[in-house]
Amino acid sequence: MEEGTLHALVPNGQGNLEIRKESVPLLGSSRFVLAILGFFGLLNMYAMLVNINVAIVCMVNRTAIYTFENSTVNPHEDSNCYRQKYNSSDMSTIPGGELNWDPEIQGYVLGGFYWGYLITQMPAGWVATRYGGKMVTGWSMFISMIFTLLTPFAARTSFIFAIVVRIVIGMCTGAVFPAIHSLLGNWVPPSERTKFTAMTYSGTQLGIVVTFALGSLLCAHGFAGGWPSIFYVCGISSFIWFILWMWFVSDTPAEHKRISAEEKEYIMGLLADSTHDTKKKELHVPWLAIAKSMPNYAIVVSNITCDWGLYTLLTYIPTYMNDVLKLDITTNGLFSSLPYIVFWATVFCGGWLADFFRNRKLMSTTNTRKVFDTIAKLVPASMLVGLGYVDCSQTALAIVLVILAVSSAGFQYSGWVVNHIDIAPSYAGILLGISNSLASTTGIISPIIVGAITEKSQTRAEWQIVFYIAAGIYLFGAIFYIIFASGELQPWAQEPVTITIPLEEQKACNPMDTDNDM
Repeated sequence: MEEGTLHALVPNGQGNLEIRKESVPLLGSSRFVLAILGFFGLLNMYAMLVNINVAIVCMVNRTAIYTFENSTVNPHEDSNCYRQKYNSSDMSTIPGGELNWDPEIQGYVLGGFYWGYLITQMPAGWVATRYGGKMVTGWSMFISMIFTLLTPFAARTSFIFAIVVRIVIGMCTGAVFPAIHSLLGNWVPPSERTKFTAMTYSGTQLGIVVTFALGSLLCAHGFAGGWPSIFYVCGISSFIWFILWMWFVSDTPAEHKRISAEEKEYIMGLLADSTHDTKKKELHVPWLAIAKSMPNYAIVVSNITCDWGLYTLLTYIPTYMNDVLKLDITTNGLFSSLPYIVFWATVFCGGWLADFFRNRKLMSTTNTRKVFDTIAKLVPASMLVGLGYVDCSQTALAIVLVILAVSSAGFQYSGWVVNHIDIAPSYAGILLGISNSLASTTGIISPIIVGAITEKSQTRAEWQIVFYIAAGIYLFGAIFYIIFASGELQPWAQEPVTITIPLEEQKACNPMDTDNDM
């Protein structure tokens, strides 16, 4: 063996590398810093995604929209609830924003993000795998921040301009998930995979919580005219994160300037047979094998079906609570954020629980993924069906059902979300780019379909149709994933490499070897 070179001794965390685990705990490590910054990055990304979902309630002139002549509301539907929030004899009490956007235009503005989001997923996965995910993530977020700050001006200028801005934001943030996934594939040991991924991705849900709660307050009491302040706060927060990300994050442990020798050897040794060297001039992606892989298709289908339900809820929870439950904007924002508070806790706890089952050999990785993914689909499906049968006289029940529907979906982060890294760590960014780009179409289609179904009266019967569709899609996804999913490293994803570690670092990690030589 050449001096200064330590070859990959043990794949998949077996043998003597596992003994060193106690010397490189997650807390306080360089990979922990990556998880924290990834967490706040995704928090900011989702804030830029959902800010318009809250703001639009204050942006739109509902006095112009809610008129008896165009039948946008139906006084004969749920008479006990009809205009509980507003006196039907005084339509001037309906919130009046400055934009005259009907439900169809609102659907296109809300869906504009996803037109851009789906375009960049696969290219970003390839670029991040080939060159590293740090720059892809950082600069994508920076450009998104610029266009988020531009949103109020665009909305006041033209709804077409607003759609274009949302498309650009979608294009930029669409690169973030594949890039983050690529980084996780380079940094996360198998035994920490689920909880590390859950810790990072739980930032998405906290981003929704903060944006819904804070956004509703800014909408009613913010600066710059109220609703524009939502976009300004999101932009400033993202800029602060960008500075920290570019300073502290590296693409791989080998490139990190502040990582300890023990942690570097620990990570690189455990991932020796499954990580791609970004310094290689060429990247050979097994496209044919990926195209034939049923475990990959299980992830794709699961991604699509989960996103349909979540995007339906994410995009229209504020609208549903306003039009069906008749909640005012401040109460609306607080209650709209509640499901995502519980979702965040579910994601975080589910990750630790899944790794507990795997590390204690209580369930295989494959069965763990299937169990958690099934819960993440069947429980929301059941709750959505029930939600279609409540009205504003049962507000508490409706909110509980929404909380259960959204929060139980958090178990997907211990199911299909982390599954790319199970089956192909080297190509996790590319696989997520494929599945998420296809799933992003639901963010386009869902608002249009929901808008078409509910455009006449915004009644409970119309929302029942919306929820039944989502429940059926959830059920199909659960069955497909149970049949075809796998949690094992696929043969086409194995990529043995040689790890080079300076001799001084080897001696620092193995003082006993030095003593034996004396």
